[in-house]
Amino acid sequence: MTKKSIVPEKMRSVVDKAGYLPGLLIDNLLVMSGQIGRDDQLRIPENPEQQFQLCWDNLAWVLSEAGATFDNVIDITSYHVNMSQHMPLFRKIKDSRFPRATCCWTCIGVSELAHPDLLVEIKCTAYLGEKE
Repeated sequence: MTKKSIVPEKMRSVVDKAGYLPGLLIDNLLVMSGQIGRDDQLRIPENPEQQFQLCWDNLAWVLSEAGATFDNVIDITSYHVNMSQHMPLFRKIKDSRFPRATCCWTCIGVSELAHPDLLVEIKCTAYLGEKE
C-alpha cells in the first residue's frame, strides 16, 4: 500500500493552522477530509450560496491536486445545518457543479459544525482508476 498526502497550495494555511490533511491518496483511492465553504484566507461567507459554491471549489482543488475531477468521485457524505431550509439551494448548486446520479450520496442533518457560521461540510471518496 502506498500513501500520499494531498494538500493544494491554496489550503496550506489551514493545514498549518488546524493540522488536518485535505486528502490522502491510498494507492488509487482518494479519501478526502470534509470540506467547508471558506476561501483561501479562511473566511466563511454569511451568504449560503457563496458558502456552498466555495465548498464545491475546495473539493475541486483537492481532487485536482490528486489528478482527479468530480467524475472520479464514488461516494459523498454531506453534513447540513438547517438542512430543510437550505437543501433546495444546495441541490441547485450541486447539480450545476457535480455530475448527477454518478455516485452514492448520503445527506445528514446536524445541529452544528466546527464553526458557528458553517452551513455544510462535504466529505468525498474518489477512485482514480487502475494503476499501470
